[in-house]
Amino acid sequence: MITHVVVTIPARDEAARIDRCLRSVVVAGARCALPVRIVLVADNCLDDTAKRARRYPPVTVFEVSGANVGAARRLGIARALETLPATPETIWLANTDADGVVPANWLVSQVALADAGADVIIGTVRPHPGEYPREARRQWRLDHMRGQPNGSIHGANLGVRASAYLAVGCFSPMAEHEDEDLVGRLAAYKTVPSDAGEVITSARLIGRTPGGYAGYLAAQARHASQSGRIAAGIEGSTD
Repeated sequence: MITHVVVTIPARDEAARIDRCLRSVVVAGARCALPVRIVLVADNCLDDTAKRARRYPPVTVFEVSGANVGAARRLGIARALETLPATPETIWLANTDADGVVPANWLVSQVALADAGADVIIGTVRPHPGEYPREARRQWRLDHMRGQPNGSIHGANLGVRASAYLAVGCFSPMAEHEDEDLVGRLAAYKTVPSDAGEVITSARLIGRTPGGYAGYLAAQARHASQSGRIAAGIEGSTD
């Protein structure tokens, strides 16, 4: 059974979004019946992300200058595990991003799945509806049916048992795709895709790295826009 939860959040210049992120994580932590440790790693921030994060008493803030999301996640987890009075088998590591908003049941749902035997939880994400283009939102709904998680890997909604995490060597210090790399090394462990605690992410189309989630959303938005123009042209030609 899980006895402790660690939430790790890497952040780089997220002053505009960090408050809504941390408010949601604090609520999710309060809903969880277990002790929850929240760690934010402000990585190479040039704004006041760290200062804003320190306004939330449950959050421990570390400032680093590596500009590397994999290293930031790794550091945050390592610092938390150093002082937890529990064995790795009973510690759950929940990961999200500083530009996201987690639901109130986020940790409750992950812990329930972990207690049922899951070692890895691949959670779904959804781009913020107020930020994503309308045509792209329509296509998103067609491609992502509720109740049918597709198993896509997102650092913004990823959970793993600490014993499994340590056994495969932790997050690698990668500038991007550190989440996919970790899950790939966890293939021997029980992995469960879930949309029970779906995380809302920012829908910005220019990200911190060229191949991250923002790049995927930008490609989807371009495809949806092109499809819409083609459809409009077909309709116009039949008039």
